[in-house]
Order: sequence, then C-alpha cells, then structure tokens
Amino acid sequence: MIQLTTKELSFIEDEIRAEEITAKTMSWCASQCKEAGLKETLHKMAESHHLKVIELSNYLNRSTNLH
Repeated sequence: MIQLTTKELSFIEDEIRAEEITAKTMSWCASQCKEAGLKETLHKMAESHHLKVIELSNYLNRSTNLH
C-alpha cells in the first residue's frame, strides 16, 4: 500500500467528518419526515454515508498503521 502524506491523511479525515455530518443530517431528516417513502429513502441515504465513514476509517487506519 502507498504511504500517504500528512496532507492526504488530513483530506481523508476531513472527508470522514463530512460524511459523518451528512449521515447524521439525513438520519435527522428521516426522523422528521411523515411520508413513508421519503423517510425510507432518507434512511437509506444516511446508511450509505455511514458505510462510507466506515470504509474511509478503515482505509485511514490501514494507512496510518504503515507509518
């Protein structure tokens, strides 16, 4: 695996934070929604962003463990 620079690691950390915020926002929106179809769509979007957080975190952990 390629070793990442400090700047690249910082970009990944920023993206993780952005994905976390988006996941929480989508989840909150779903909790406020009354229409079942839209609520389900928002929950799926939140889950998708949450999975991206996990994926990026795993990548970041693998990268930082190499240093």
